[in-house]
Amino acid sequence: MPGSSGASAPARAHPRAELTPQLVTSLREGYRLGDLRADALSGLTVAIVALPLSMALAIASGLPPENGLYAAIVGGFLISALGGSRYQIGGPAGAFIPLVATCVAEHGVDGLLLATGMAGVFLTIMGLLRWGSYVKFVPYPVTVGFTAGIAVAIFATQLKELLGLTLDGPEPAHFLPKLGVLYEALPTVSFGAVMISAATIGIILAVRRWRPGWPAFLIGVVGATLLAQISPFEVATIGSRFGELSGGLPAPRLPEISFAAMRDVLPEALTFTLLGAIESLLSATVADAMTGRRHRSNMELVAQGVANMAAAVFGAMTVTGTIARTAANVRSGARTPISGMLHAAFLLAMLALAASWLAYAPLAALGGVLAVVAWNMAEKHEFSALLRSSGSDATVLLTTFFTTVVFDLTWGILVGFSLSALLFLNRMAESAQVESRPLEEAPGYDPAERTHPDLVVHRITGAFFFGSAQSVGTVLDRMGDPRRAVIYDVSALREMDSSAAHTLVEAALKAQRRGKRVLVAGASAATQRALMRGGLSSSVASYAPSVEAAARLARSELEEESAVSPDENLG
Repeated sequence: MPGSSGASAPARAHPRAELTPQLVTSLREGYRLGDLRADALSGLTVAIVALPLSMALAIASGLPPENGLYAAIVGGFLISALGGSRYQIGGPAGAFIPLVATCVAEHGVDGLLLATGMAGVFLTIMGLLRWGSYVKFVPYPVTVGFTAGIAVAIFATQLKELLGLTLDGPEPAHFLPKLGVLYEALPTVSFGAVMISAATIGIILAVRRWRPGWPAFLIGVVGATLLAQISPFEVATIGSRFGELSGGLPAPRLPEISFAAMRDVLPEALTFTLLGAIESLLSATVADAMTGRRHRSNMELVAQGVANMAAAVFGAMTVTGTIARTAANVRSGARTPISGMLHAAFLLAMLALAASWLAYAPLAALGGVLAVVAWNMAEKHEFSALLRSSGSDATVLLTTFFTTVVFDLTWGILVGFSLSALLFLNRMAESAQVESRPLEEAPGYDPAERTHPDLVVHRITGAFFFGSAQSVGTVLDRMGDPRRAVIYDVSALREMDSSAAHTLVEAALKAQRRGKRVLVAGASAATQRALMRGGLSSSVASYAPSVEAAARLARSELEEESAVSPDENLG
């Protein structure tokens, strides 16, 4: 009995391992003081990066700055504690800015929190159902297209702060109306804001070039804050617009929940779910490439779901895995998920100790931070490479990009994915081919085998499915060969669905009604079952493992028929 239990144990253990947090695995392997020091240093480094970025992301989304910090603290802690990646850093992400801003504008903050909580439920269900592996089927041109579109949308949201514009009314959430309002406000441009935003961007780029290990975002914001204090120009700050930040997390509170409210925010919740799954698993994949480890995609989705449900309770914006902060965590020497948990703890300490100082940060400086974020996330080299790769990839890329910019991310993903699917089906349909030739010219036919003048081979290759069934069926119908036996060679079929099986059965039955012998060569077990279920039973057609075997069978049947025919005529 020990042998049998040992043999079956891996099969039972695998599903449990897939839903085991990496924190549990790390602690089981042993956690030493050196690991704690490495994780603490890495967590502090990432917290310094996340501090200004989290506030900037919240403000750009139409929320108070502490909302972004709540997201980084609550969401970041739970994503690391429960996640399927050792190095994932969670929190607010730039990709969500247009979505969150639109949701806040249309449904208010309570609507955003409800959509975030619903997305958390959906993500948790996806993970428990083990749907994490399906996220990889999002086509690469769609991913690059909507990422570049989001980058443009983020930059557009920061034009007001970068230029210090004064608007007569609220800023529209959608791209084209936003540009129209900003253009009309150009006469109100503030030289002080332009100076601060330009200084912030310049400091960030300089630090990244000459001191790449230093926290460029924080140094840029601190430098711009000091410049604003000595500048004769008045610029808007966090304090002047939002007041002083609270020094800790708010008390947990459920958003208003009703059937009508859930129905209203369902589209946003579904979009948060899809984008959160894509972003988090893409970030975990980047960490895998940097470390050689492998994340658990389904546990990662569960962690993202729990984190978003908690974010909604603590009044935080939507959270996900963040690529830049995760990469910084890896480069800083993190060893376990405890680094991400400590990053959240350090952020909470910074909020408690420095809330009054954070109020002096200029909004133009935070706009400069997000301008750099938008430039970095645009994936310019990948965008350019896809434009040159093929016409179909370029079409999907540009369609996704422009739909995301002009409309929103939801339409960008739906249109891009649908177009990719149609182009893929078209390519697969074109790969299905049928050719008719005499037996002796059939591919792979042994020249030593005896041929027969009444045998013809119809060879079908490629992916034979509903997209190609009509065209292949038309070709088969046109092959009105006068020979008395036809072999359908399906040995090179890569795929065949029920529509294709029906088409082939109809062609074979039509040939039988014309008095022909029908044989099927090289059919796999699955293909033969599909054909027999469709009506091509063994009484209608003969099945053989190869063209040679089918030819021998057909020859014997035809020769028997020829030998019997004279006697029948005499009788």
